[in-house]
Amino acid sequence: MLFYSNEGTPREPVHIHAIKDGIDAKFWLHPVRVAYNDGFDARTLRDLVEVIEQHVDLIERAWNEHFG
Repeated sequence: MLFYSNEGTPREPVHIHAIKDGIDAKFWLHPVRVAYNDGFDARTLRDLVEVIEQHVDLIERAWNEHFG
Protein backbone atom coordinates (compact mmCIF):
# COMPACT_ATOMS: atom_id res chain seq x y z
CA MET A 1 0.00 0.00 0.00
CA LEU A 2 1.18 3.50 -0.69
CA PHE A 3 0.28 7.12 -1.04
CA TYR A 4 1.45 9.42 -3.80
CA SER A 5 3.58 12.48 -3.12
CA ASN A 6 1.37 14.56 -5.41
CA GLU A 7 -2.00 14.27 -3.70
CA GLY A 8 -3.55 17.37 -5.21
CA THR A 9 -3.87 21.03 -4.33
CA PRO A 10 -5.52 21.42 -1.98
CA ARG A 11 -4.41 18.02 -0.69
CA GLU A 12 -7.09 15.38 -0.38
CA PRO A 13 -7.94 13.98 3.07
CA VAL A 14 -5.81 11.14 4.43
CA HIS A 15 -6.09 8.04 2.23
CA ILE A 16 -4.06 5.14 0.94
CA HIS A 17 -3.80 3.27 -2.34
CA ALA A 18 -3.51 -0.48 -2.86
CA ILE A 19 -1.92 -1.48 -6.16
CA LYS A 20 -1.18 -4.95 -7.50
CA ASP A 21 -0.72 -6.24 -11.04
CA GLY A 22 -2.19 -3.08 -12.56
CA ILE A 23 -5.23 -3.12 -10.26
CA ASP A 24 -5.74 -0.03 -8.10
CA ALA A 25 -8.02 0.89 -5.22
CA LYS A 26 -8.12 3.96 -3.00
CA PHE A 27 -9.31 3.97 0.61
CA TRP A 28 -10.30 6.89 2.83
CA LEU A 29 -9.19 6.51 6.44
CA HIS A 30 -11.87 8.43 8.37
CA PRO A 31 -13.92 6.30 8.29
CA VAL A 32 -12.13 3.49 6.46
CA ARG A 33 -14.02 2.92 3.22
CA VAL A 34 -13.35 2.34 -0.46
CA ALA A 35 -13.03 5.59 -2.41
CA TYR A 36 -12.66 3.77 -5.73
CA ASN A 37 -11.84 0.31 -6.98
CA ASP A 38 -10.42 -0.57 -10.37
CA GLY A 39 -10.45 -4.35 -10.33
CA PHE A 40 -10.11 -5.91 -6.87
CA ASP A 41 -12.76 -8.50 -6.06
CA ALA A 42 -15.11 -8.05 -3.09
CA ARG A 43 -13.23 -10.46 -0.82
CA THR A 44 -9.90 -8.74 -1.45
CA LEU A 45 -11.47 -5.35 -0.75
CA ARG A 46 -12.83 -6.65 2.58
CA ASP A 47 -9.38 -8.00 3.46
CA LEU A 48 -7.74 -4.69 2.54
CA VAL A 49 -10.25 -2.71 4.61
CA GLU A 50 -9.54 -4.98 7.58
CA VAL A 51 -5.77 -4.46 7.29
CA ILE A 52 -6.20 -0.70 6.93
CA GLU A 53 -8.50 -0.58 9.98
CA GLN A 54 -5.85 -2.40 12.00
CA HIS A 55 -3.18 0.12 10.95
CA VAL A 56 -5.03 3.44 10.69
CA ASP A 57 -2.80 5.13 13.28
CA LEU A 58 0.39 3.97 11.57
CA ILE A 59 -0.86 5.03 8.12
CA GLU A 60 -1.97 8.44 9.38
CA ARG A 61 1.32 8.99 11.19
CA ALA A 62 3.27 8.13 8.00
CA TRP A 63 1.02 10.48 5.99
CA ASN A 64 1.63 13.35 8.43
CA GLU A 65 5.37 12.74 8.50
CA HIS A 66 5.53 12.67 4.70
CA PHE A 67 3.37 15.71 4.05
CA GLY A 68 4.41 17.64 7.15
